Amino acid sequence: MPELPEVETIRRGLDKDIGGRKIRSVDVKSMKPLKRHPNKKHFAAMLEGAKVKGAARRGKYLLITLDNGNVVVIHLGMSGQLRRAANKDEVPKHTHIIINFTQGGNLRFIDPRTFGEVFAVAAEDLGEIAPELAELGLDPVDEPIAWQTFADMLMSRRVKLKPMLMDQKFLAGIGNIYSDEILFEAGLRHDRTSDSLTTQEIRRLYRAVVEILHDAIKYRGSTLADGGYLDIAGQPGEFQEHHRVYARDGEACRRCRTPIVKARVSNRSTYFCQQCQI
Repeated sequence: MPELPEVETIRRGLDKDIGGRKIRSVDVKSMKPLKRHPNKKHFAAMLEGAKVKGAARRGKYLLITLDNGNVVVIHLGMSGQLRRAANKDEVPKHTHIIINFTQGGNLRFIDPRTFGEVFAVAAEDLGEIAPELAELGLDPVDEPIAWQTFADMLMSRRVKLKPMLMDQKFLAGIGNIYSDEILFEAGLRHDRTSDSLTTQEIRRLYRAVVEILHDAIKYRGSTLADGGYLDIAGQPGEFQEHHRVYARDGEACRRCRTPIVKARVSNRSTYFCQQCQI
């Protein structure tokens, strides 16, 4: 599933590439991602004729704002992609929605596993229609906080560190990949509890959250072996080349040369160094 760095990379691409473009028509090939709309025409009518003002992000959600007062909300799910294309380009399999612009081709929503979602809503109704957005926790990239505030948030609960980092109501946007990379950078095990950390360990964790996410954005996210994540131009990210632990089980730790371990925790693969992380 694309996490904060991947979604932020897509957001930046959208903001630069489709900002100011007018939507001529919308071609809905499947209703699967349009769970909140009664039919194809209902969704298309909220977009057609409007001009794109820009693209924003909340955690793993993308929000495309239109000049008619509506917002297009997109969650990529497990395998969703947004792809810019020319009108003449072949439409790939699993393309569910095509947004055609008056100039500059189109934008396609592609999702092989169909866990993604797309919907349009009037901006003033966003909180009512999508209350899950209001429940998101702090965004470590868009809402930088003081480390003491982070410490207070941490110490107010007693939960294992990896589930805590992945809790979207605590910090928005972090998933399986970056929780492992953050914990390695901080030198902390995934099963440590939040209330067991020393002041120094809290500082390390706070710094790791900020640095890992910003580094991943710099390298345009992580594209894994399945090729599930690509940017809007169809290009892979590069941060996977800088992973310290994720999907590196059996390889030598880049700090201590101890083999990286893969464990199954809460039905998720977790990667860590038994020597470096305590």
